[in-house]
Amino acid sequence: MKWTIAIIMSLLLPVMGLQAQEIVRGYVYRDLNGNGKKDRREKGIAGVGVSNGSMIVQTDAKGAYQIPVQEGNIIFVIKPSGYRMLLDSHYLPRFYYVHKPAGSPQGLTYKGSAPTGPLPAQINFALMPYDEPEKFSAVVMGDPQTIDEQQLDYFSRGIIDELEGTQGAQFGITLGDLLGDRLHLYPAYKQVMKRTGLPWYNVIGNHDMNLDVRNDTLSDETFESHFGPATYSFNYGKAHFLLLDDILYPNPATGKGYIGGFRDDQWAFIENDLRLAKKDQLIVLAFHIPLDLHGGEWFRPQDRERLFRLLKDFPDVLVLSAHSHLQQQFLYDEKDGWRGAKPLHEYNVAAACGDFYYGELDERGIPAATMRDGTPKGYAFLRCNGNKYKIDYKVAGKPAGYRMEITAPKVVPYQQRTSAMVFTNFFMGHRNDKAEIRFGEGEWKKMVHVSQPDPAYLALQYRWDVSDTLLSGRRPSLVIPSTHLWASWIPDNLPPGIHTVQVRVTDLFGQVFEESRKIRVTAIRRTAEIFNQK
Repeated sequence: MKWTIAIIMSLLLPVMGLQAQEIVRGYVYRDLNGNGKKDRREKGIAGVGVSNGSMIVQTDAKGAYQIPVQEGNIIFVIKPSGYRMLLDSHYLPRFYYVHKPAGSPQGLTYKGSAPTGPLPAQINFALMPYDEPEKFSAVVMGDPQTIDEQQLDYFSRGIIDELEGTQGAQFGITLGDLLGDRLHLYPAYKQVMKRTGLPWYNVIGNHDMNLDVRNDTLSDETFESHFGPATYSFNYGKAHFLLLDDILYPNPATGKGYIGGFRDDQWAFIENDLRLAKKDQLIVLAFHIPLDLHGGEWFRPQDRERLFRLLKDFPDVLVLSAHSHLQQQFLYDEKDGWRGAKPLHEYNVAAACGDFYYGELDERGIPAATMRDGTPKGYAFLRCNGNKYKIDYKVAGKPAGYRMEITAPKVVPYQQRTSAMVFTNFFMGHRNDKAEIRFGEGEWKKMVHVSQPDPAYLALQYRWDVSDTLLSGRRPSLVIPSTHLWASWIPDNLPPGIHTVQVRVTDLFGQVFEESRKIRVTAIRRTAEIFNQK
């Protein structure tokens, strides 16, 4: 179903307001030679979406479009499947035009956009035909959140060194908090990300905003000058990606701080975008603040409900978020207000900076930065196959198979009960996962999901409290209960000797992962025996 300008204008006139409007015209075309210019023999592409940030129009049979704009709008193309966008020197997609004739407002602490002057006669968008696979992978990470050159170096060596030359991933997404309020570091961040060699999409976070503004529409000025629109979408294979600025600053209810949610113009874009999305696509929403944290304190409940209503008729939906510096899986159902045919999955992705670059320094001088729930810092791979997906988490600096940490005593007494337990922190886990354990060649038994601090994280923190000297780095943050921790008692009938403890976990996607470690069972000589021997 195609939406004409007249229909969309009637729906969105209140959103556009009474500011002076102009009409921008142009083409979306097949850029056969990749020079970014519409040559005479290069034909237009029909049915491609072009947006001004709220409205969406589709190109006609010749690839032409026209759309109203007003000062401050960013005009952008919604990439269809089967095409790729041109990239700039930092591998950032070139898919937008900033329309700020007078530039960003004066007096901002961090620079915004320079004056763009009058609208050009045409704004054309180049797309290159591409044999785009329906089976693909994307790198996903949350919160690099660097505040200075040193932390940029930690991020570069601790995360990007591994991603440089990544094989098998088609693009990457950072889910906000690229920086830690120091917006002058955007050029340095882009230079670091360039090393991945991947097209990279960026979501704005609460630490990426201009904080010296009184209107949320101006909080993205510096971000937009480097990355373009903060709310946009694109297609890849059979997936439709909707990347959103979900931070309202200042909080409309209090005039202070921020809260998760969307402005009216953003709602207009989301609704128009989803009208054009296909029901057989995987819909992937990516934003910074999660939908389910602190009982509505961080994200407006009415906005979550409205989003649920818009998404309920799509069979395959995934939500990606960050912000928490934890790793969590949420499955929304009727009790949460979700009315879809199956639970809605939100993956709250761990932070690339981990625990804000806290923790001891490793042999390379990089902080361990294990997060408060026991998740080591790292990044994820979203693996799509048609409209289905799986997710896998990669711990930075560890082998690819390292997906869980087993905590168990090194030695236990023979034929004596012990209060010691075996704990497994499966970093990508959800309470519905199946965790099993066996000792030696014994039978597999179910582990119990528990909500408590990860003992392995407590051990890291305890080192700081018993050390006679200051350790390198900074003391980790206070621990919180982990949402992906399982426990099991140790049998008291294990014979003396070395035993292998095996743990296997079957996750939400049916993937099975295993890990093991050794424990020693030792017979204890009774006090009477020791006395008689003497």
